[in-house]
Amino acid sequence: MDFFEHQEVARRSTRRLIVLFAIAVLCVVVAVNLVGAALYFAFVLPAGGAWATAALPNGFFLTNTIVVVGLIAGGTAIEMSALSSGGDAVAKMVNARPVDPKTVDLLDRRILNVVEEMAIASGVPVPRVYVMDEESSINAFAAGHSINDAVIAVTRGTLTRLNRDELQGVIAHEFSHVLNGDMRLNMRLIGILFGLTVVAMAGRFLLEIAGRSRGGGRSGGGVLAALFLAGVSLWVLGYIGVFFGRLIKAAVSRQREFLADASAVQFTRNPDGIGGALRKISGLTASEGLGTRIDHPQAEALSHLFLGAARPTFASGLYATHPSLAERVRRIYGRAMEPLPAPEDRLALSLGGLSPAEERPRSPIRFVPTPGAAPSAQTGGMASFPQAMSPVAGLVAAGGAAAARITEAVGKVNSPRSVDFALGDAQRATLAALRAAAADAARSQLLVLALLLDSNAELRAQQRKVVAEAYGAEALPVIDDDQARIQQLPPGARQPLVDVAMPALRKLPADVRQRLLRVAHTLIVADGRLSVREFLLYTILRRRLGPDAGRAVPVRYQSVGELSQQAGLVLSLTAAVRMPERAELAFNAGALLLPGVDVQFTAADALRLDEVSAALDQLNQLAPLVKPRLIKAATAVAFADNATNWRAASTLRMFCAALDAPLPPQLVAVEAG
Repeated sequence: MDFFEHQEVARRSTRRLIVLFAIAVLCVVVAVNLVGAALYFAFVLPAGGAWATAALPNGFFLTNTIVVVGLIAGGTAIEMSALSSGGDAVAKMVNARPVDPKTVDLLDRRILNVVEEMAIASGVPVPRVYVMDEESSINAFAAGHSINDAVIAVTRGTLTRLNRDELQGVIAHEFSHVLNGDMRLNMRLIGILFGLTVVAMAGRFLLEIAGRSRGGGRSGGGVLAALFLAGVSLWVLGYIGVFFGRLIKAAVSRQREFLADASAVQFTRNPDGIGGALRKISGLTASEGLGTRIDHPQAEALSHLFLGAARPTFASGLYATHPSLAERVRRIYGRAMEPLPAPEDRLALSLGGLSPAEERPRSPIRFVPTPGAAPSAQTGGMASFPQAMSPVAGLVAAGGAAAARITEAVGKVNSPRSVDFALGDAQRATLAALRAAAADAARSQLLVLALLLDSNAELRAQQRKVVAEAYGAEALPVIDDDQARIQQLPPGARQPLVDVAMPALRKLPADVRQRLLRVAHTLIVADGRLSVREFLLYTILRRRLGPDAGRAVPVRYQSVGELSQQAGLVLSLTAAVRMPERAELAFNAGALLLPGVDVQFTAADALRLDEVSAALDQLNQLAPLVKPRLIKAATAVAFADNATNWRAASTLRMFCAALDAPLPPQLVAVEAG
């Protein structure tokens, strides 16, 4: 199974979730109607009335049904709306602290480095990192609607009780949830579970009203009694929803933990990473009863997100949201393994400036705040690209060797690294400095804009004026310095800086992100044309930071054949930048991997980037299991002669960003090698 197959499994799980939710709602509705009818006969039917001949008021059951369904649907909608901002909203639910990307705290620095390593290895944007300072257990979760708004949160105990390999195994486990579509499913689960508890909450509310009221006379006492009984009934019946909610969590999440454990071993190539962490959880459970326990009030609502059971009462049995630790360890190692002790490591405590948990319940992990971002530019809608785009022809450098025959092992990197990607010692130091700048919220914006500055002095002077108007004159020396450093890097090392900057950029307020996109667009069109390099970079920025970045993309197409024209445009663009002189030969390498799909080659001088942009939006609406064929075809084009160049690699990176997909391993290897 791969990324896209897991995405399809997640979609099927979502459909099962909807069915289970509907059954739960039906059970609650039926129970409320039955109890409502009993209460009516008990309190409203005149004395001496016969049950057999009595009739309920017109619309009695319909009214009850509408009220109950309205409560459940309303509660679900309200909770889903509260979670619309993505993983950050979930982290705030448990009072997790965001880790500043440029923190000097060594313990925080270690978790940031591990997360960044895993993001680069799996070909996704670097997610934001949070720490639950109050929790001394070993636990973690990933949350978000897509890879564009994902966050990873870990407990204090995860930082202080695990070594680096074990920490890497835990983070790899969470990255599996990011890649396999589990996060979006889990976010929906949070909303649905809240909706199922609303009836019980309504009953408790009625009980509180009855308890605070002071009825006068016999009639008042009868009303209070009816209110009290109605409250008790709703409160009890509401737990039908709670019961089903816990069953749904168990049914949906248990098997996906086995998958995440296996993926963690695959990502790290080290079973002692996630395996050692699970064995330490077992040891911590046996010695202190702590294990993966989360004491926050929201622990039960979020229990299905965590690495391990957040509440010991739901660690086994019918309500278990996770498989047993012993079974998980056995599957990793192929045999039973003894638990490991999990004391807080003295070195880890010293790295974070911490005292042992038992001496200081509230962790004083230092938080170094990021300096405030530059003031927002004047608001306004972002201008759209000109309708008449510059054609691709003439905007890509000439060149490209004769293509070799494409073998079955498309894209395997066996040849020496191209100068497009090779780094010398001085360039590595330059890249490290730029990556440090990318961790700062303000500097990351200027770094992105520096990538767009033109080499032509006259045009660059116009672009600098735009930057000065938006960010102030003090930004100019910074952006000039960044551009000078960027020019020292090989071309293939430049575009990946955008993904490294994503945690800091996504932390920016929406209006600041909008300003960045608007300024980037202005820099791009300053010369009245759009180059392929600019188009690729802006497409990634728009997909990662635009208003639609965290929204779920609907599935409207079930086969590549439905979008053959759009697929042909993307393959043609990739071919044009890979082998400008023999583009059709490179295109055919990809077309061979799409049998039965009528993809047509479009020459470079006929390609229009506005049409490519529209095609990418449509291609992102393909079903998950269909996307791999298209990405493999694009990879075959980009690696048409068993190697690639920076333009083709950048195009492939942009294509994966537009499809919300991780990078192909061939591209990760050539960029990191």
